[in-house]
Amino acid sequence: MNKFKQAAITILQEVKKPLHYKEITNLALEKGILKTEGKTPEASMNATLAMDVKTLGSSSDFIKTAPATYGINQNKIVKQTTTHGSKAVKEKVSSGFIGKAGEHYVTSELLFRGFNASIMSVDVGMDLIATKNNKLYSLQVKTANLSSHNSYIFDMRKVALERDYAGIVFYIFVMVLPDEFNSKSLVILPANKVDELIYDKAIKSLDNTERFRVTLKIRKDEIFIGTLDNPIDYYWDNWDIIR
Repeated sequence: MNKFKQAAITILQEVKKPLHYKEITNLALEKGILKTEGKTPEASMNATLAMDVKTLGSSSDFIKTAPATYGINQNKIVKQTTTHGSKAVKEKVSSGFIGKAGEHYVTSELLFRGFNASIMSVDVGMDLIATKNNKLYSLQVKTANLSSHNSYIFDMRKVALERDYAGIVFYIFVMVLPDEFNSKSLVILPANKVDELIYDKAIKSLDNTERFRVTLKIRKDEIFIGTLDNPIDYYWDNWDIIR
C-alpha cells in the first residue's frame, strides 16, 4: 500500500475525526509513521487522498468531508471483480473515440471548478481554451487506455510544443483506469514542466519521427513518468496546478 495512504489511515483511526491533509501529513511525520525524503510531502498526501476518493468512490478508505479535509470511510463498499474463467472481463473502447471523450471529461471538470471552458472547433494544436479570474489558459488533452505493458502511452507532435499559444499552457494526460470502465485519472503538466521532462529525457523523442512519447506508470499507488526513477505524484489529479 502507498506509504502516504497507510499513514493517513493510521492517523485518522487514531484521532477518530476528519483532518485537513496538512494536519494528517504533519502528525504522520511527527509520530514517525511517515518517512519520506520528498520536498513536498503535503502535496503528495493531498494528491494521494484526492485520487483515492475520486477513483474509488464508495470503495475508498477515505471520505472527503470538507475542502482538502478527509476522514475514514466507515461505509466502505468492497467491489467484486467480474471474471470469466480466470480472466477479468474488461471493456475496451475504440481509440477513435477516447480522445474526444477525454476532452469532454476535462472540459466538464473545469466547468465544475468555476472555469469557463470550451473545446476548440478547429485543430490548432490546443484542444481546449479556458478562462477564470481574467486569466486565459490553453490546454492540450491526451487520453489513453492501459497498454499491454501496464503503462499509459501518449504521443505528442513536436510541432504542437513549438507553437506560441495564448495564455498559460498546460498538457493533460487522461488515463482510463482498468478496474472501472467509467473511472479516470489524469496528470496535469505545465508547459515548463514538460520542457524540463524532455530535457531530462523522461519524455522521449521518438527516433525518425516528429513526435514525443509520454509513458505514465502507476505502481503501488504512486505514479511515474518514463521510468520508475521519475515520480510525479504532485501532478496527479491535482487541479490546483491550473491557476
